[in-house]
Amino acid sequence: MAKILIIEDESAIRRVLTKILVEESKEYEVEEAVDGVEGVEKLKKEDYDLVLCDIKMPKMDGMEVLAEVKKLKPEIPFVMISGHGDLETAVNAMRLGAYDYISKPPDLNRLLNTVRNALDKKKLVVENKHLKKKVSKSYEMIGESAPLQQIRQMIEKVAPTEARVLITGSNGTGKELVAHAIHYQSERSEAPMIEVNCAAIPSELIESELFGHIKGAFTSAVKDRAGKFEAANNGTIFLDEIGDMSLSAQAKVLRALQENKITRVGSDKDISVDVRVIAATNKDLKKEIAEGRFREDLYHRLAVILIKVPSLNERREDIPLLINHFSEKIAAEQGISPKKFSKKAIELLQQQDWTGNIRELRNVVERLFILGGKEISEDDVKTFAGK
Repeated sequence: MAKILIIEDESAIRRVLTKILVEESKEYEVEEAVDGVEGVEKLKKEDYDLVLCDIKMPKMDGMEVLAEVKKLKPEIPFVMISGHGDLETAVNAMRLGAYDYISKPPDLNRLLNTVRNALDKKKLVVENKHLKKKVSKSYEMIGESAPLQQIRQMIEKVAPTEARVLITGSNGTGKELVAHAIHYQSERSEAPMIEVNCAAIPSELIESELFGHIKGAFTSAVKDRAGKFEAANNGTIFLDEIGDMSLSAQAKVLRALQENKITRVGSDKDISVDVRVIAATNKDLKKEIAEGRFREDLYHRLAVILIKVPSLNERREDIPLLINHFSEKIAAEQGISPKKFSKKAIELLQQQDWTGNIRELRNVVERLFILGGKEISEDDVKTFAGK
């Protein structure tokens, strides 16, 4: 059911609007408010999918209602209705966040189309929020150890700023999770986060992948193509394994960071981009600089904030929580009940040397899930989780 609130001081118009909507669909549940004050009170107490609001009303006019409610519940679409329709009023209403503006007497088809479109938009906004929550939950960092708490505190301080971040740590420690946490807690969270694995792209293609190309730039360039920097405009680009990037691509990334401009391969035209850069590497970049494989000027541009992600061996006290988390996740994926791990089994897993870090632990938990007994015992760990 879609809940619609009509805020209108003229009873005859209220009745007509209610009748039109109720007759249009059984899915519409319509409520009324006789003035702006009552409308705001109802909106504070309940959630609505759409508001039809008159502009000229006693006590509190429609513009005041719109401004007040947008502060409390910005996702609710407002359709403003006025008998004194003029362009300036319509523009002001849209500026304040109204979905649409309709003049009285409303055209029936226009009214119903606007209602349908506004409800569709609300549904999309809610679904989008739900998906974002789901995505951010899938990148949740599990654990309560001191090293992890320290990282959470750093993320909290760094995320709201525009500072560039370089994340270091061994393979499988969760560098990607840190990058996602920074993005989702930043002002750019509504815009995209584009990930690029620099190690997975051949050196001859990395520039085209990052900066795009124009038609005819090389043999297979049959049309113009935007790169990852353009795709991440107003958002965040995450350059994973940046230590594997070629020196020529590094020079172009440096220019993008210095001037906020990029050039597509084969073109001489500059394109302005507004992108926050987060980079990650498992290499010692200072050693790479000394050996001439990484640009020192790029390193200093990237490493405004340095976050070193601890290895699993440095946060063994988080292993029981991680086992529980992976157990629930694997059970959900396979459609079975989570398995319990005995206290001895957990203690034995805590004592192991986790060179592959969290990624290795997840694989071991999945292996034990498949091959172990109903409750994972110490013997199961000795048999199936050995190195």
